[in-house]
Amino acid sequence: MTHDGPADHLEQNRRFWDEEAAAWHEPLARDHWAQTEPSWGLWATPESRARVLPDGIDGMRAIELGCGTAYVSAWLARSGAHPVGVDLSEKQLATARAMQAEFGIDFPLVLGNAEKVPYEDNTFGLAISEYGASLWCDPYQWIPEAARLLVPGGRLVFMRYSPLYALCVPSEGPASTTLIRGQFGLTRLHAGNRVEFVLPHGEMLRLLRDCGFVVEDLMEIQAPESPHQGYPEISTDWARKWPSEEIWKARLKG
Repeated sequence: MTHDGPADHLEQNRRFWDEEAAAWHEPLARDHWAQTEPSWGLWATPESRARVLPDGIDGMRAIELGCGTAYVSAWLARSGAHPVGVDLSEKQLATARAMQAEFGIDFPLVLGNAEKVPYEDNTFGLAISEYGASLWCDPYQWIPEAARLLVPGGRLVFMRYSPLYALCVPSEGPASTTLIRGQFGLTRLHAGNRVEFVLPHGEMLRLLRDCGFVVEDLMEIQAPESPHQGYPEISTDWARKWPSEEIWKARLKG
């Protein structure tokens, strides 16, 4: 990754997911859709520990921003919510529709941009993103959009890479045990042919506050003790010592 200037991130990321990622993502989608209990992120943190989904979700209207293959929306539907999945990638949504047919779970899937969603104000009780808009969209665009979509008292929950991980991961290879870039100005990260966004904690807190949110929790995830060998960019040993990902939970004032 390199921290560069502005880029057409929406188009770059759409091409990445349509042209490169869709093929290897489909088998993962089936595994996620088949789960009886949600598990979150790189280390499959169980819902019983993370408590990502708010109480009283039965009957709640929910929107998944950057839904990809929409397994999170499927989990929401199984819990009694009425989800809508929004994503920029036609191929990701095609996989989501195939999973809907295979598992017999139906909900709207919308081809669109999570930074500008075609729904009215005050429509949803929950907005959620697991490495969707939370990583691939400009937070100064998608978080105000989430606030617009939510009813007063509505919940925003999202999972993303931790800022510490972003400070330690090089352009190629695994995360370092030393800092390789500065924190000031950390926002937009070019990772080859895609663009990712990671704000430092202070900047994220101010953005959420300015959009009318009250932060209720920030959970920094530790990798479990298990035979899991990690990923090319992040080892289990690294993620046992430092947080590679985190979950934010916020409530819209009102």
